[in-house]
Amino acid sequence: MSAPAPLLRRATTEGLGTAALVAVVVGSGIQATELTHDVATQLLANSLATVFGLGVLIALLAGVSGAHFNPAVTLAAWFTGRRTGDGPTLRDVAAYVPAQTVGAIGGALLADAMFGKPMVHFSTHERWAGHLWLAEAVATAGLVWLIFGLARAGRAHLAPPLVAAYIGAAYWFTSSTSFANPAVTIGRAFTDTFAGIAPTSVLPFLTAQLLGAAAGLALVTVCFGRTTGTGSEAVVLPGGQKSATPTRSTEESALT
Repeated sequence: MSAPAPLLRRATTEGLGTAALVAVVVGSGIQATELTHDVATQLLANSLATVFGLGVLIALLAGVSGAHFNPAVTLAAWFTGRRTGDGPTLRDVAAYVPAQTVGAIGGALLADAMFGKPMVHFSTHERWAGHLWLAEAVATAGLVWLIFGLARAGRAHLAPPLVAAYIGAAYWFTSSTSFANPAVTIGRAFTDTFAGIAPTSVLPFLTAQLLGAAAGLALVTVCFGRTTGTGSEAVVLPGGQKSATPTRSTEESALT
């Protein structure tokens, strides 16, 4: 496996990728509302654009930074690799998360600018309800379960289409329309458009997303067992890091 790119380049790529993702989400939402007044059609257009945009961005940038575009994914990758040294370091996390957040804000501002909307106009779209927080926890848990499950199953190469497809599906099966990303949530507070979220609604969403990420890692352990970090072949995570291939848990080993 080739040496990783310098941290500055990887963090910059994370920021640019997250900016592009949010520009797709917000821009397609604005376009949809300008073309139709039917909410279902607006959501369909928004979700399809996000699916295509996310898939392209992961395929394009995964080889540089891992294409996290999501602090929840970065933190989960750090947590799972902290003992074996296979995941991102705390230094990586400290560079990635601010880059993702600044990128998300920049992407929202760019989308507003492209459609002639007021710059830095905070959203007035309140999303404050328990069922929305539950939906965000479920959406983020499923995302983390998918990403790290693919890596553990040795199928990380399928991440671009499958992660994009999951997010597209989660637009429709969650009441929150699946933000599932702390940086994107913060970025979307800066646009008072279809995709926006009021700043007062951000913190509960972030909390639910982080709890969901922890639940997603628990689901990976339930399905694939615990990795030992020894004697295992490495695979590339959809996160640019290396992670152990599926190894048998202690419980599984005791059965043979």
